[in-house]
Amino acid sequence: MSFRKPYLLTFYILLFIGFLSADMLIDGCKQKSDSTVKLTGNAVADGKLLAQIYCTKCHALVPANALPNDVWIYHTLPAMAHYLGLSSYLDGYFKRETDTAGLTLVEYQDIVAYYKKMAPATLPKASRPAPLNIDWAGFSLKMPAQAIHPAYTTMVAFNPNNHKIYTSDYIYSNLAEWDSNLTEQATITIPTAAASALFKKDSSGIDHAIVSCIGRVEPVDFPNGRVVDVNLNSENKKDSQTLIASDLARPVQTIEGDFDKDGLTDLITLGQGNLKGGVYLLKQNKDHTYTQTTITEQPGAVQAVAGDFNGDGWTDLMVLFGTGDEGLWLFANDHKGGFISRNLLRFPPVYGSTSFQLADMDHDGKPDLIYTCGYNFHDSRVLKPYHGLYIFKNTGNWNFKQQWFYQIDGCTKAIAADFDGDGDLDIVTSAFFADVKTQPEESVIYFEQVSPFNFKAHAIPVSKYGRWFSMDVGDYNNDGKPDIILGNYSSGFLIQSDYKPGWNKNLPFIVLQNNFKKLTR
Repeated sequence: MSFRKPYLLTFYILLFIGFLSADMLIDGCKQKSDSTVKLTGNAVADGKLLAQIYCTKCHALVPANALPNDVWIYHTLPAMAHYLGLSSYLDGYFKRETDTAGLTLVEYQDIVAYYKKMAPATLPKASRPAPLNIDWAGFSLKMPAQAIHPAYTTMVAFNPNNHKIYTSDYIYSNLAEWDSNLTEQATITIPTAAASALFKKDSSGIDHAIVSCIGRVEPVDFPNGRVVDVNLNSENKKDSQTLIASDLARPVQTIEGDFDKDGLTDLITLGQGNLKGGVYLLKQNKDHTYTQTTITEQPGAVQAVAGDFNGDGWTDLMVLFGTGDEGLWLFANDHKGGFISRNLLRFPPVYGSTSFQLADMDHDGKPDLIYTCGYNFHDSRVLKPYHGLYIFKNTGNWNFKQQWFYQIDGCTKAIAADFDGDGDLDIVTSAFFADVKTQPEESVIYFEQVSPFNFKAHAIPVSKYGRWFSMDVGDYNNDGKPDIILGNYSSGFLIQSDYKPGWNKNLPFIVLQNNFKKLTR
């Protein structure tokens, strides 16, 4: 899951304008009014036009029906006003001395009038293409021993090289190793809690983990994130780490690839940041140190995948941004040490994009896009009917067309694998911002593919064991079948204030062991 933590509400009033860098915000909003805009005098009609002009300078337009009326009036619009040269106070707006946008007070009141008039009182419920069946499907529950303290698990990661599970806890800034019996074998203190780990085995057979240490979990511009190389076989845990990069803006993922074709493996780190962040290339030098360059200064990146996406023999990059100017971008390798960006999909900033995966769901030879959205702790903390699991069919040349959608409140991650061994890809999802009050079962759903883009949905009943912030898939017991690992971040982030959590707060993670033996249909 993307790391955005609820310490101060003020960190989240940036919903409408997005998590863009300060320079980008100024550049995007300082333009004066377009003198060619013809206003009609009708406040609602003019407000719609002005919103289309000014609210798209930083991100995709948010439709009026995307949020309830009261959220627009009391949260989102006051937050937006600040970046359009106005201040809000109670139910009014006031022009500031520093004019960064060129809007007049009357013009902004027209925008308010439009959203106030057109926004619904409540958001409708979304219909699902298949019912949600509550059962264990082909999985069984496996649990480690409970801790003596509440679990704040920021990462669960499966190491395919040694079939061990690794976790990290926010409070203790550790990297813990677990064997196939779910017994903790070792704990290594790392600079801060880990957001992700990239597992490697070197030429001498030593296991390594390239760990993205996020620094501050809450979204603030305090760049103390680091990327470290941890020698997992070292007996001296204090000397087991090598610093790769420091002073990063909340790094949430590091992936690898030889981007300059020099035979050395480089790294890409996503600095999710807050107002400042970016995507960074860590080029490996001949002495195995790294030189950092910036691919883009856009913050908000949540996940990246490397591959030769245009078939030219060079490794490219695909990145999903989950705040502000949300969407999926292809960064094509320019063969000169840089990248050329191309937007593939763009989403409104209320989506809260959380994960993606490229997988050929219909066996046509073209990888399709599995996409989730559901980060739900901006200032619009309401359940949203457009949150959930999407599949976009690849129609060629990385052009995507929405093929399937299943509504899941606060969906956090999706991973595709052939769980039941029938030759096609199934999908498992986790939802940290699930409707824990009335539909807690949607926190983990197994989608059994019965035909291309047609799924049977199994809600696996594990909501009472924890609240699943992180998820990975891997064969932890080495039986040849993919299992599901879920990390429990037990407190905080609630959007349903009248709900008292009943899940286990001391269980760091669970495993859903794959017990499929034959086709289930």
